[in-house]
Amino acid sequence: MDKNTIKNIGVFTSGGDAPGMNAAIRSVVRTSLYYDIQVTGIMRGFEGLIGGEFIPMNRKSVANIIQRGGTILKTARSDSFYTKEGRQKAYDNLKKNNIDALVAIGGEGTFTGANIFGKEFDIPVIGMPGTIDNDLIGTDFTIGYDTAINTVIDAVDKIRDTAESHDRLFIVEVMGKDSGLIALRSGIGVGAEAILIPESRTDVDQLFKRLASGRKDKSSKIIIVAEGDEIGGFEITELIKEKFPNYDTRLSILGHIQRGGRPSCMDRVLASRLGVAAVEALLNGQKSMMVGLVNHNIHYTPFYNAVKHLSEADPRLLKIVNILSL
Repeated sequence: MDKNTIKNIGVFTSGGDAPGMNAAIRSVVRTSLYYDIQVTGIMRGFEGLIGGEFIPMNRKSVANIIQRGGTILKTARSDSFYTKEGRQKAYDNLKKNNIDALVAIGGEGTFTGANIFGKEFDIPVIGMPGTIDNDLIGTDFTIGYDTAINTVIDAVDKIRDTAESHDRLFIVEVMGKDSGLIALRSGIGVGAEAILIPESRTDVDQLFKRLASGRKDKSSKIIIVAEGDEIGGFEITELIKEKFPNYDTRLSILGHIQRGGRPSCMDRVLASRLGVAAVEALLNGQKSMMVGLVNHNIHYTPFYNAVKHLSEADPRLLKIVNILSL
């Protein structure tokens, strides 16, 4: 498709919601209007593409949403989009509504689907990384990650207050089925005694040694566990209770509070920058790319590279954990 034929851009959010998605929608809408391009909101992600849930958007549509968590366009999983029939229906709906290009805001699953769809029907699609996991290649940070780790830090600070009061050891399980980046950064930020993540094998004996040799004058202890760790929060809690019956050990699972809340300033600015870059990428003829931020500069990564999983955690951060947990 010639870039000059883009008259109407569709925007949708897909997969797990992330703080800053509304700021991203706002940026895409207002940048499109700045360039005299129509913009159409697609409700409920790929499911809305198939169901034809389209709404015209204007400046007023995105007024007073930059500070809101969640996504005004909603999000949903779509089994139908896995089928050729479902994708054909989605394409037919785009043509019926004169939508020439798409901006997809989401994570790995979103970009995998967008890549297939874009190539199958020659539709230009640009992705914006909206996921709290920060597990995409091609951007230093994803939209929602900064807010999520600050939510964890705020929660754990409160947990430490009660841990201090009762001389307790708290195991705090955070989100991250395949990625431990929420656990790693938030764990450093709260001064955790140990951080357990799926990228590195949990050495239970070493953890026991660390707990046994730790400072006796420290009244509270915090261990951060990513939900995708091979042992997991519940099992490690039981193992510690068995090994250290003298510890008052408790488990706290933070759950979905990590997805909600007002986005941080960093996430709002990141979403705003990437939204402008996504629209301009479409106008410059790019497609099947994720727009990200690398070393403070806009960076474009093909979908098939962006979704490759980061299999190793930053060794420098892991070293910091060991040094500071003394």
